[in-house]
Amino acid sequence: MSRYWSPFVHSLSPYVPGEQPKTDNLVKLNTNENPFGPSPKALEAIRAAADDKLRLYPEPSSEQLRETIARYYGLTTEQVFIGNGSDEVLAHIFLGLLKHDRPLLFPDISYSFYPVYCNLYGIDFQRVPLDNQFAIRVDDYLQPSSGIIFPNPNAPTGRLLPLDDIERLLRMNDGVVIVVDEAYIDFGGESAARLIPKYPNLLVTQTLSKSRSLAGLRVGFALGQPALIEALDRVKNSFNSYPVDRLAQVGAIAAIEDEAYFEQTRQAVIANRDWLTGALKKLSFEVLPSQANFVFCRHPAHEGRVLAEALRARGVIVRHFDKPRIEQFLRISIGTEAECRQLIDALTEILG
Repeated sequence: MSRYWSPFVHSLSPYVPGEQPKTDNLVKLNTNENPFGPSPKALEAIRAAADDKLRLYPEPSSEQLRETIARYYGLTTEQVFIGNGSDEVLAHIFLGLLKHDRPLLFPDISYSFYPVYCNLYGIDFQRVPLDNQFAIRVDDYLQPSSGIIFPNPNAPTGRLLPLDDIERLLRMNDGVVIVVDEAYIDFGGESAARLIPKYPNLLVTQTLSKSRSLAGLRVGFALGQPALIEALDRVKNSFNSYPVDRLAQVGAIAAIEDEAYFEQTRQAVIANRDWLTGALKKLSFEVLPSQANFVFCRHPAHEGRVLAEALRARGVIVRHFDKPRIEQFLRISIGTEAECRQLIDALTEILG
């Protein structure tokens, strides 16, 4: 049936998402989902909105949600863009802000959707190597480009780039857009959103999938000065003018406003991450310093692929990336305390 494809489809290498198992008897630590459920207030808001109004299109600009996010970050609604998950937001960013004559720069070990978008939209790109400790070196980005994008904390490494370094990067590259992808920022970092009033070339993206436990709702957003947001609106309204549904909008608003629940679950994830890091080190794993809801680790005496397969045989799923420089690493999402202990028990048995 591929004879009906458009020619460019043959050259695409699509993003491969983490496995979503069909059974419930597995400890699922492979897709960085939050182990704690959504805010009860968010669930209540969604149930209340599931009424006859679902026959109507949602508010196309997500006005109330934009107002809620703007208040949270001390910005204006003109500085907020809403999308159907941060991946859709990123898709609009690549097409609307990063497609120029020079190559786009991003780390060689980073979110693997970036090269997929580049290939989809015909964007030239260059991977910039992380250092030997898998950290971003800001000075390596002082070169001609069409823009720079990186996750902070980085994925899959979990390493955080301090705001001082981000600000230096913005000053060094004031002629291009710098996109800071903050999917995991709430687990240990400070958002670059506070730099937006000062830097017109800064765009920050975030998602409600991780720290707000709403991966199944698909809500993401971007923050930046109005000129950048306008570019995204132009792309969105040429693609899908009603991207975020009614239930997603009200659920997202309630989740953001429930600060107490957010803080409670955020701190629980951080505590479990710290415990898991210590337990892995006791088993002789090298664990990169993580400020995300996952850890990135390797064992000096055991191959990453073999460990991942042995864990799966014991009912625990983690993510293994068969890629240069990181083929021996496992990315392990932070689960509940019981799930983390089950992982460590399985690893203890595997290591003998």
